[in-house]
Amino acid sequence: MIHTAIIMLAVGIFAGIAGAILGIGGGMIITPILTLGMGLNIKYAIGASIIAVIATSSGSTIAYLRDNVLNLRVAMFLEIATTIGAIVGALLTGVLDPKYLYLLFGCLLVFSGWNMYRKLRRGSEVLQRVEPDKIAAKLKLNGTYFDKAEMKDIDYQVENVPAGFSVMFGAGVASGLLGIGSGAFKVMALDTFMKMPLKPSSSTSNLMMGVTAAASATVYFFNGAILPGIAVPMALGILGGAVIGSRIMQVLPARWIRIVFIPIILYIGFQMLFKGLGVHF
Repeated sequence: MIHTAIIMLAVGIFAGIAGAILGIGGGMIITPILTLGMGLNIKYAIGASIIAVIATSSGSTIAYLRDNVLNLRVAMFLEIATTIGAIVGALLTGVLDPKYLYLLFGCLLVFSGWNMYRKLRRGSEVLQRVEPDKIAAKLKLNGTYFDKAEMKDIDYQVENVPAGFSVMFGAGVASGLLGIGSGAFKVMALDTFMKMPLKPSSSTSNLMMGVTAAASATVYFFNGAILPGIAVPMALGILGGAVIGSRIMQVLPARWIRIVFIPIILYIGFQMLFKGLGVHF
């Protein structure tokens, strides 16, 4: 039991650091380790990954809020779309063939990965338009953050608000229907469609994932899918790791975060495409 607790603590620290930096919650790291590495039933692994997302969000969001990196108005606005989408997705279970969603979001993630690569080549993180987006201006979604890597305040504009809202609604539907995490979708909506810089996109995604995961955690808890012996030490490790990761993310150049994130988002995208096409490896 002590041996397992130490392993879970170490796994949690690693997942917390990676999740806080990339804005993906840590669930996609936890689940493969628990199922493939430790032979845990997928039901309990998913329950543990939900706790991982909440812990990552809790540990990193405090630092991001204090340092004014995340965009709270964007997070709360898009959370409306995600929540409605998740309810619709749950209601569509058994009605809509999931393979179409796998194909759609697989294509979107591959496109997002390609777009991130173009941004990487271009070296441009911040959108500056002569005429700001009218909807973003009206909702006061444009923001400023202090980049500790460049040691200066960076003003940025948000655009394509309806497109970002639509993608977040679709991400909610996918989460409710397919039972998958939506961290990569959230970063995709913010970075690719709404043209936010990667650091505010990642930190805002972390906050939103925690809100979404907290809503579903009660269902998993009452279904008996959360094992305290695994979830508690892992959550403690993730909380510590997320605090460390949130500090690392702020001093890392956005270019390096993007270099790490592109292979991950492409991997998830191709994995979803293959699943939608019925191809198994």
